[in-house]
Amino acid sequence: MSDQVVLRLPAESAYLSVLRTATASLASRLDFTLDDIEDLRIAVDEACALLLPHALEGSSLECAFDLSPDALAVTVSVPTSEPVPIAQDSFAWTVLTALVGDVTSKETDDGVMLSLVKRRVSTS
Repeated sequence: MSDQVVLRLPAESAYLSVLRTATASLASRLDFTLDDIEDLRIAVDEACALLLPHALEGSSLECAFDLSPDALAVTVSVPTSEPVPIAQDSFAWTVLTALVGDVTSKETDDGVMLSLVKRRVSTS
């Protein structure tokens, strides 16, 4: 199984509750624990908090969820007017890596993205 769900929302903090709910729902579908689901919700919220201040006014935030049997990968991106490096020595970055493990960022001429991967711990 490998599915992808993509959401596009206005790049405004008022819409982040929709993203948190979708994150929790998809993680639940993959049988993540309640603690892992909450970690993912917080991590996606934190990733958006890092990106939204750099988003072009009136633009959209895109969030792609890649579901596999043992992991949920989330990529959040926004368009920007210039490349915006995300500080990997910041407190926010430390929180992200503590919550999900794998975190990467990528800057382009027209946007910035953060990718998070949370692996499901096998219960067998």
